Amino acid sequence: MKVTNLKLEGLKLLDLDRHGDNRGWFEETYNYERYKQAGIDNIFVQDNRSFSSKKGVLRGMHFQKYPYSQAKLVRCTRGKVIDVVVDLRRNSPTYLQYEAVELSEDRVQQLFVPQGFAHGFYCLSDDVIFEYKVDNVYSKENERSINYLDPKLGINWNEILKGETPILSEKDKNAKFYDEIDCNF
Repeated sequence: MKVTNLKLEGLKLLDLDRHGDNRGWFEETYNYERYKQAGIDNIFVQDNRSFSSKKGVLRGMHFQKYPYSQAKLVRCTRGKVIDVVVDLRRNSPTYLQYEAVELSEDRVQQLFVPQGFAHGFYCLSDDVIFEYKVDNVYSKENERSINYLDPKLGINWNEILKGETPILSEKDKNAKFYDEIDCNF
């Protein structure tokens, strides 16, 4: 496994090893000791999987506030997405900076997102399956959504959406701006 530290503090892109032969392939998608050596010492307690049927679906920008914040180990196992994260940690040198990474079924990669980040993704293909390992359980009362168009986040959606109008859930359509929510990182 190759680990690349990205520009946002704590964000890591993991290139997994895939071993193949005439029968197909095998890959190890998680091993606590190997991930600990890579600087990911989280205990993951829940696995989640989402399916997006159409190209153009945008999910985000989501997080859970402390003490229910979640680190995430994510990957796209079918289709292709642009994964977007924003650092919400006020004391971080990369506070309110974002990073966008393409993840797809063809790339044997995972993205580690530390606690204190908003997370979302935009589907570049139909039939996307996206998987998450999280280190804290879901808490509806502590879940928050930030409007993806909030200028304070500085995300260059024009580059990501390429003129397309995203398909949003009601929750994401009605998401508030960062300054209107109680973010406690």
